[in-house]
Amino acid sequence: MASELSANIERATRAWLEEAVIGLNLCPFARREYEGGRVRFVVCEDAKTEEMLLNFAAELERLERDPSIETTLLIFAQGLDDFYDFLDLLEMAHGWLNDQSLEGVYQLASFHPRYQFEGTSKNDPSNYTNRSPWPIIHLLREASVEGAVAAHPDTAQIPERNVAMAREKGDEFWRELLTRIRQ
Repeated sequence: MASELSANIERATRAWLEEAVIGLNLCPFARREYEGGRVRFVVCEDAKTEEMLLNFAAELERLERDPSIETTLLIFAQGLDDFYDFLDLLEMAHGWLNDQSLEGVYQLASFHPRYQFEGTSKNDPSNYTNRSPWPIIHLLREASVEGAVAAHPDTAQIPERNVAMAREKGDEFWRELLTRIRQ
C-alpha cells in the first residue's frame, strides 16, 4: 500500500500531466497513452542514490516484462531538490541503460521543479516546459517514440511552439500552476 506521501506526490504528478503536459499540449503524444491507462506512476521515497538507481533498474525490468506499460514516470520524493544532484542521477541512469545494453531500447526524459536548459537564465519561462512538481525520470520505449515521431506531421515544431507558449504565459502563470498542483 502506498504511503500518504506517495499518494499525494502521484496525485500532484497526475494533475501536472493532465493540466500542463496534456492540457497545454506540451507533448502531443501523451494524451493517448495516459487515457489508455498505459502510463505507470512510481514514487521513490528513498533518498539515497543507490536506492534511487535500484528503483530505476526495477522499473526498466518491469517495462521489459510487461508490454502493457508504455511508459513510466519515476518520481523522486526526496533527496533531489538540487537540480544538479538530479542531473548526476540522470547521468548514472543513462550509464545504467548503456551498461545493460538498453540504450536504443529505452530513452529517458527528465523533469524537475528547478529545470534549467543550458544557455537560459533560471527565470526564463522556457524552462517550464521541463519543470514538474517533483523530480521525474520518464522511461520511454524507443520504438514507440520513433513510431509517434514518424506519425506526427512536424515534430521539429514541438519544442519551438512550447518555448513560445511558455514565454507567452510567463513566469507567474507557471509558478502559480506548479504551486497549486503541489498543494
